[in-house]
Amino acid sequence: MVNPLRPDVVRLYKNLLYLGREYPKGADYFRDRLRAAFAKNRSVQDPEQIRQMIARGEYVARELEALYHLRKYRALKKRYYED
Repeated sequence: MVNPLRPDVVRLYKNLLYLGREYPKGADYFRDRLRAAFAKNRSVQDPEQIRQMIARGEYVARELEALYHLRKYRALKKRYYED
């Protein structure tokens, strides 16, 4: 039986994998941690629990985006303004 939430999980995984390319510790480090996190929860079947995990993953994605935007802002600020 195919889980109806599978496309959402795959979309989240691909999005996080894409965001991990700019991770400060490196893309390989991020990819390994991401794989481990998804593999650890592979056996979960409860749809409500899967939705909660998807929500947590989307939160992490938003936090990563905020981190990257802040890093770019700081780089631009450092380039154009003296401390």
